[in-house]
Amino acid sequence: MPDNLTKEQRHKNMSAIKGKDTSIEVRVRKYLWAHGFRYRKNVKDLPGKPDIVIPKYKTVIFINGCFWHHHFNCRLATIPK
Repeated sequence: MPDNLTKEQRHKNMSAIKGKDTSIEVRVRKYLWAHGFRYRKNVKDLPGKPDIVIPKYKTVIFINGCFWHHHFNCRLATIPK
């Protein structure tokens, strides 16, 4: 299926999709910090590169974004035509 956008337009669209520090990710981190949890973020040496790692409890947290994960009934989760 041919792309309706030029290569430059497609690049601009895709570069606007954030992979780190999304709004929901920041909210979760603020909540954890306020409740005394200390963490590391976006750890590259762990499988899957988790968004948040809490080493004390050997816990990782992956935060699913709307664009990539298509949440049920989410207006931001659209499948491209």
